[in-house]
Amino acid sequence: MSGPLSVEIRNLADLSAEEGVQWNKWARADPDLSSPYFRWEFARTAGPICPGAALAVFKRDGRVVGYYPHQRRGGTVQPLAAPMNDYHGVIGPRDDKPSMQEAAALIGAPRFAAAAWIGEAPQAMPRNHSVVSIVPDEGGFDAWYARRRKAFPKYFKDKERSRRGLDGAFKTVEIEIGLHDHALLERLIIEKSEQYRRTGHHDIFACGWTGQVLHALMDSEGEDGFGASMAVLRVDGRVVAMEYSMHAGRHFHLWFPVYNQEVARWSPGIVLTQETIRLGSERGYRVFDYGVGVGGNYKKYYDDGGLATVEGVVARPGPGKALCATASAALGVLGSARAERLRTSTRRRWSVVEACETSLAGRASGALRAAADMVRKQKAAGGAD
Repeated sequence: MSGPLSVEIRNLADLSAEEGVQWNKWARADPDLSSPYFRWEFARTAGPICPGAALAVFKRDGRVVGYYPHQRRGGTVQPLAAPMNDYHGVIGPRDDKPSMQEAAALIGAPRFAAAAWIGEAPQAMPRNHSVVSIVPDEGGFDAWYARRRKAFPKYFKDKERSRRGLDGAFKTVEIEIGLHDHALLERLIIEKSEQYRRTGHHDIFACGWTGQVLHALMDSEGEDGFGASMAVLRVDGRVVAMEYSMHAGRHFHLWFPVYNQEVARWSPGIVLTQETIRLGSERGYRVFDYGVGVGGNYKKYYDDGGLATVEGVVARPGPGKALCATASAALGVLGSARAERLRTSTRRRWSVVEACETSLAGRASGALRAAADMVRKQKAAGGAD
């Protein structure tokens, strides 16, 4: 590493095929960048759809040393396709590319936000871990399942009962993966929207462009089998569970699951996930990725150890940063543990609203709904720490 860094902000559509090849070469060379989110095809497909999309090309001594696809929301730089982007960071040679602080300073936005950054980042920022199931080459799914069952016998015996329950309650139980069915995807989006509204979360699909990204990715093809597809569980010909996933190389990212509440007692979502791992491993996938370790207590039973990711915001000095510091100090009167939970929840909720909604009215409406839901949950918790 030598020489100062510089940045050039470009349109993703202007990236040449040769540059795309170099991008993927760097991604394949670094095990930490094996997720499909780091592939050129992901950025190339999502870029034309995501509002405010751009590409930061980092250089050192005239050499390109990294790419960072992103989107702008006012004064905030976010990962491309946020809030759906489960992993992000600079794609480049590990020892030469810029850190999170350097990337933020060079791009120059008042706020540089990340939910699951992979790469060098400020030590003070919160760390989370991704959850992955790793199927060994030797022994395949059977060896992996035996290992997990030995570690959590009670849990997996219960899920085996769930599968037997499905088989006993219905004449036929069918599971398919690798489907490119836009009608199924649209049904998943509708059901996922209903789930978000029912649970008080911001409906990330109400803005429209997010669903368009998923449809476009399912039509996309690239190196090492890059693409996206659907898995489905049917009983007596009726769909009761679906999951949309993205994949490249040996990496299979489990992304958007939904299941029918009427058959919840048989854990259809878990049954579909386990069968996806089994069928996917037969197709050569070895890393089954659930994203960071939030959003489902079941994930701990499948976790073979993932990567450390960083969550937080690099804020440029100025009134905005001072206001954030004042708000954090005010929250401190609630008690450190409670204040930290509230800060984290508020930041995550706002980042989702900000990423999805490109109009002032949309952001205001989303913020009001989020605030109302937080008040409701605080009251339900009785204000306990």
